[in-house]
Amino acid sequence: MAELLSDEEIEARLAELDGWAREGDTITKTFDRGDFVGSVEFVRALVEPAEEMGHHPDLTLSWSEVRISITNHAAGGLTAADFELAGRIDALA
Repeated sequence: MAELLSDEEIEARLAELDGWAREGDTITKTFDRGDFVGSVEFVRALVEPAEEMGHHPDLTLSWSEVRISITNHAAGGLTAADFELAGRIDALA
């Protein structure tokens, strides 16, 4: 099982990401993709990195916006993999 990060490690890793925020045991970010088609295409692009990592974010799609929440459900909190996936998602945006 993945090792949970300390609060200090979480804050340090968040500082390295643009626009991500901590909400309890998750990190979240909302992406504005301009319209519904842009949002759906963005979600489609997330499939490959999520599948490669075996780590799947929770998604909320609302016309032009996609809200992404990431946590490690199996570990019960935030791990290094959550921040790796966030970085990979940012690279797609």
